[in-house]
Amino acid sequence: MDPPLICAILPSVLCGEWMPADRTDSTDYADERRIAPLKALCSKLYPCKPRVRALADSVYTLLRTPVTSQLSLVDLIVLVVYFFGVVVFGSLFFRKSRQTEAFMAAGRVLPSWLVGMSILATYVSSISFLAIPGSAFRYDWSRFTFSLSIPVAALIAVRLFVPLYRQRSEISAYSYLEHRFGPVARSYASVFYLLTQIARMGSVMYLMALPLHALLGWSVSSIVLLTGVSVTVYSMLGGIEGVIWADAIQGFVLIGGAILSALVLLFGMPEGPGQLFTVAIENGKFGLGSFSLSDWSQATFWVILLNGIFINLQNFGIDQNYVQRYIAAKSDRDARRAVWLGGMLYLPVSLVFFFIGTALFAFYMVQPELLPPEYREAGMADRVFPFFIVSQLPVGLTGLLISAIFAAAMSTLSTSVNSSATIIYTDFYKRYFRKAAGERESMRFLYLVSFVWGMLGTGVGLAMIGVQSALDAWWTLSSVFSGGMLGLFLLAYFFPRASKLSAGTGMVAGLAVIAWMTLFDTPFHSFLIIVIGTSVILVVGTLASRARL
Repeated sequence: MDPPLICAILPSVLCGEWMPADRTDSTDYADERRIAPLKALCSKLYPCKPRVRALADSVYTLLRTPVTSQLSLVDLIVLVVYFFGVVVFGSLFFRKSRQTEAFMAAGRVLPSWLVGMSILATYVSSISFLAIPGSAFRYDWSRFTFSLSIPVAALIAVRLFVPLYRQRSEISAYSYLEHRFGPVARSYASVFYLLTQIARMGSVMYLMALPLHALLGWSVSSIVLLTGVSVTVYSMLGGIEGVIWADAIQGFVLIGGAILSALVLLFGMPEGPGQLFTVAIENGKFGLGSFSLSDWSQATFWVILLNGIFINLQNFGIDQNYVQRYIAAKSDRDARRAVWLGGMLYLPVSLVFFFIGTALFAFYMVQPELLPPEYREAGMADRVFPFFIVSQLPVGLTGLLISAIFAAAMSTLSTSVNSSATIIYTDFYKRYFRKAAGERESMRFLYLVSFVWGMLGTGVGLAMIGVQSALDAWWTLSSVFSGGMLGLFLLAYFFPRASKLSAGTGMVAGLAVIAWMTLFDTPFHSFLIIVIGTSVILVVGTLASRARL
């Protein structure tokens, strides 16, 4: 009896051990570096008889035929299955999300591990997936200090913010500002949250599309449209529960992809794993930067640490993307555990990404002929990892890693779509226009605004193709106004005597400082803008409240 057809197909497709009868070499079908991990598998497969071999030849030719400049049919199948699977899976929660409470808060019954994985996936955007290895490839591990600040922010969030939001039971993070300082403060925070989210969505899609366009041959607009439409569909149909479940799955995909890449790099060094560490240490790639306490104009260890504490306080403390997940947890205990899980998981995950960047440096340092010269130019470091994925990883694994890049983007985007729709509904539609809106009307509005917001984010991503400089200017102005939100929240929480007038005085002073540091040259590094701006809001607001303003 002939062995199964798979015995002929797998060696041919995955390992290049077999070739069609009219071929005498394998160089066009498999690169030795991409087939090495699968040699052991191929050697164990039962040898095929001629009639099975003939059929395997034709299947082999089909599957190994490139469908883009770098992507094989196998990789494309993996990518298509991933996209289709995520959209279908996220949409399966449609029946469970047909009430406003379920759409925005998942019935408040989700377990801690699920919410925590969703927090992690939301935190790791495609920008991080590419930028962290790029930073470690070009420089060192100084940016890892940012990750070290997360436990501090998570501790404060667990002790202060999670109980606050859970006790109030309101889904909007910004309703607390109305309680303390009136509706203007709430609307201010909500507007700039929404503006920041729409810009973030466009940036994530655009910056993800750039390296994939160069490597896969797909147009930037096609990649942006594919991602934007896919995310919008399952975010609109599945509600927050569909988003959280899909995010959790995508979190496992991106973690698995990162670990596999790190292992391939570690064991792919010509002289073994030890060579990687030798090269990295000789070139100072594991350094954490300067520990100087006198120079605040450079990104020293302390500057990055302070920036990380304040940025992560803003993320864990006042960002609707995170607050909505605290509300969705089934208990206060689960919400606290979710924060710790998502925050603490980011430490080893970011460590893997930094290791990938260092490993890429060592890999191409000892094999410089494998990296085209243009990837060594300034500004190209973020594209080295995607180039490695499509040029060095085995067929099939390439598709999985490209899926992981998409997963990092889609988890961030889906969160923005649902959370933004929630804020528009709770802070504007329900607050000012239709206070008595029923369930049916409310759900129609949530579906509509989710779709419109997803398309707006996609439109911003497409617009960035031609007007990058204009959007960069908008990002700068946006950071000025949204930068004061953390200070306002902290003032409201820690200083109960602060009035509307004293809060407004603190905000004006803080925004003036933030604008000065953003728009003009100062003796401080830009990482300190949020640190100094927030501190000014707290100090001025406190002094104003004591002066009975």
